[in-house]
Amino acid sequence: MNLKISALEFVQQVQDGNISAEDFVAKTMEQIHSVDEKLHAFLSVNENAINQARLIDKKIKSGDKVGACFGMPISIKDNMCIKNEKTTCASKMLENFISPYDATVITKLKQQDAIFIGKTNMDEFAMGLSTEFSAFGPSRNPWNPEYVPGGSSGGSAVSVSAFECVASLGSDTGGSVRNPASFCSVVGYKPTYGLISRYGLISYANSIEQIGPITRTVKDVAFMLNIIAGIDPNDNTTIDNKNEDYLSGIDSGIEGKKIGIITDMMTDGVDPSVLSATKDAISKLEGLGAICEEISIEMVKYSVAAYYTITATEAGSNLARYDNLRYGYDFSVEGYEFNSYISKAREKFGPEVTRRMIIGGFVPSAGHAGKYFLKALKVKSKLTKELDEAFKKFDLLVAPTVPILPFKIGEKINDPVSLFLVDINTVTANLTGKPAISIPYSISNGLPIGIQLFADSNQDKLLLQAAYALEQTVKLPEVPL
Repeated sequence: MNLKISALEFVQQVQDGNISAEDFVAKTMEQIHSVDEKLHAFLSVNENAINQARLIDKKIKSGDKVGACFGMPISIKDNMCIKNEKTTCASKMLENFISPYDATVITKLKQQDAIFIGKTNMDEFAMGLSTEFSAFGPSRNPWNPEYVPGGSSGGSAVSVSAFECVASLGSDTGGSVRNPASFCSVVGYKPTYGLISRYGLISYANSIEQIGPITRTVKDVAFMLNIIAGIDPNDNTTIDNKNEDYLSGIDSGIEGKKIGIITDMMTDGVDPSVLSATKDAISKLEGLGAICEEISIEMVKYSVAAYYTITATEAGSNLARYDNLRYGYDFSVEGYEFNSYISKAREKFGPEVTRRMIIGGFVPSAGHAGKYFLKALKVKSKLTKELDEAFKKFDLLVAPTVPILPFKIGEKINDPVSLFLVDINTVTANLTGKPAISIPYSISNGLPIGIQLFADSNQDKLLLQAAYALEQTVKLPEVPL
């Protein structure tokens, strides 16, 4: 049985009776047991998945109404709540936390008969971009297990790339869906802020984070968006997308569209092979009838500093709840006064989370807020204004997803500044709320390169059309599992 099919192909084949959901899920479980010891994409696996698939097959045979997913195996980043399942955020602090409710995206996928094959590995509390900061050990890149898969949704990207599921959900705070998608040669989508409900996503930085699909094709992203996008009374930041069908007209092409090449994302620090792939993608876009011109977005150079200042501040606030009195683990209060107890209990946090919480306490504090936090908000505001101006002239923007190739595990772990700069091309979409997508484009020295496209807010359909058009020009080798 071919596990390498897309989500739409899976649905079609189950509908046509060519495959059964049970057989496909059983084969997927075999794949997980075969490759995941090496790749470590999963923190937990749904051992009941085959039984769930069997029930869906019974519904199909008896002519009952079946949801759009038809028993499709989907992996879920372990910071989204599934009722009565562990949700650990890859942290020792939540190692045994069982969620009492479903996230909205989980409810929507359940209604469409998706099967959650397992919860995927991630950087602890989504703070990182290599999946090396998981309390349960790093995930590894299927293209070369010596290298990082990107992060923080590394496990999600690995599971799609290594055929351990058909699609996955990750979360993207500063590139955490697009970065691993680029590093693992899959498609990663960060939607317009508010398009997908964050209810049931464990908070890191509420004002900029978004849930996004990771899939093998652009059409599969559209398929997933059709299910999970839309207004949610549990999340008042969600927007009404008028039940948009993202699949319809996806093959409209980009003839006559104006595309801005963001020169500030193609500067000296960009790896030559990434630069070469990006220039090649631009000529392909021109070949498809687009008009490409260079544009400078001045605030890009300040975006990483602003991003880490804002997110650390929000994280410091969000993670204050982990005092081991409301959430946490079994640890007696005997012998401690209040502050020393909380301090001791928080030793369960890993080094990256601790670092960001300390910064998040310092940055907005009295005497420092004007110097750091308010300045970061000004950068965010100016960057948004610059992009709004850019989209008056251009329909889309293009840049490399990540300025470098995947790096070796351990190579940057002790150099946080160098690690943070890997986010330089992705944080702009989060700070401004704009949609962005990473498309697999090239392989250099056996390592993947992704190309990133941006659109204006609520232009997700146009963005998917452009990404689909570019995707059709690309033929890549298979992952060497």
